[in-house]
Amino acid sequence: MQKIDDKNWKTLRTKLTRSKQIVSLDMGDPEKEYVHSRGIDILKLHATDFVRKRIAPAEPKNDGRQTPLKGHPVFIAQHATGTSDRIKLKKFHGIKEGTELNEKEIAYVVDIIIRWIEEQAGEPA
Repeated sequence: MQKIDDKNWKTLRTKLTRSKQIVSLDMGDPEKEYVHSRGIDILKLHATDFVRKRIAPAEPKNDGRQTPLKGHPVFIAQHATGTSDRIKLKKFHGIKEGTELNEKEIAYVVDIIIRWIEEQAGEPA
């Protein structure tokens, strides 16, 4: 997995918007304020922690229901980017189920989440 560039980001966004599995989401003002008050570096730490604990295991606990839909900008981003569970990771990102995510895959997932948050919050990409 590699860092997502502009071309791949646009392709992914198109794929996600065509899917009925992905909820069309936007961050609200409270989430944007959270991003601006904490900063992208802190959000990246949160995203990395959430992905490691909830998505990276080979068989995540409650897979498909482990990521809340509200409460944190990272959770919203995960649902909007197809990174909220292992089934969506396979479908939208080609990351197979049943094996623990490696460091490159974790970095890729976090990169996608942060890219969406930056776009939503008006932060530089």
